[in-house]
Amino acid sequence: MMIKVENISKSYGSQQALSDVSFTLNRGEVVALLGVNGAGKSTLMKILSGILQPDKGTVDIFGKNYTENPLAAKKKIGYLSEDNPLYDDMYVREYLDYVAGIYHVDKAGIPALIEQVGLKDEYRKKIGTLSKGNRQRVGVAQALIHNPPFLILDEAASGLDPNQRESLNQLISGQSEDKIILLSTHILQDVRDICTRFIVIDKGRLVSDKQIGEVDSVEETFFALTK
Repeated sequence: MMIKVENISKSYGSQQALSDVSFTLNRGEVVALLGVNGAGKSTLMKILSGILQPDKGTVDIFGKNYTENPLAAKKKIGYLSEDNPLYDDMYVREYLDYVAGIYHVDKAGIPALIEQVGLKDEYRKKIGTLSKGNRQRVGVAQALIHNPPFLILDEAASGLDPNQRESLNQLISGQSEDKIILLSTHILQDVRDICTRFIVIDKGRLVSDKQIGEVDSVEETFFALTK
């Protein structure tokens, strides 16, 4: 299984958000997408998830070209966006039932998913009453509900306390064997702990693509490339 990104470029008016970005992602990899705010990470993730179309370049998802097969490609993807939009007036279990219906998957697996993401004490509550950390857990659950082979997590650890982060990291690691996982994060310790590889985007350009073991320090590499 492979994701292939070739020469992706995207502009917003006169602002160049991405410029000729190319890389591949392979099954079993947990790849961190790193960059300072405004580097182009979220734009790239929105393109990979099918929310945005690139101005130039192609994205191939397991042999499905987005332009030619958008729906077929999207079915293979689970996506947690940075802003994690949720329906505040819905109960957690109600919302996950709703998402399962969209993907036409069996709702019988939802209790196990609720347990897996750590929502067993929260699933009867309205989403609007949840803490930021538990809202993130709901976002992760909706991304996983159809067991996608490609998982995109944009700042999934945002708002989580250290114990919640550790739980999320264990969940991500547990999903990695049969998936491709791409995550953006500002927590470089998590990159060392759970990622196999990291990509650095700076001012819309890919400036580094390395295995974790290739560098002595992820932090030093990142700061040297983005200062």
